[in-house]
Amino acid sequence: MTLSAVETQLLRQALALATHAREGGNPPFGSLLADANGAVLREETNSTLTDGDITAHPELKLARWAASALSHEELEGVTMYTSCEPCSMCGGAIARSGIPRVVFALSSAQLNDLKAASAIPTVSEWTSDGPHLHPDSTAPVAGYYA
Repeated sequence: MTLSAVETQLLRQALALATHAREGGNPPFGSLLADANGAVLREETNSTLTDGDITAHPELKLARWAASALSHEELEGVTMYTSCEPCSMCGGAIARSGIPRVVFALSSAQLNDLKAASAIPTVSEWTSDGPHLHPDSTAPVAGYYA
């Protein structure tokens, strides 16, 4: 899909935010939310190092803001423009927030290729062990979604 001139400018703005994050001593990631007309609603940069918070990704910060500040109707026309494809943590938050569209510049695969060429380690893997204690595990949830 080809981006419009407005979308291209918004994506370039996200890249500029990534540069700003890096200049401020953080990992180089930046994101913004724009409405259907291309008006920027909010911008964020990665601040994981300066905040000492491993979750301080710009996409996650924007998803939190959108979920608390925008109505369902306002969210329908929102697009997130971000310098890099969101990680799984941010992707989950974006989905839960109701943001319907994300446009990114650098893919996760491209990012990992850049990391592989440097001394920066890639994200480590973790293992999952479950489900367990069924039917006991259903008690807290039973009826909640009814």
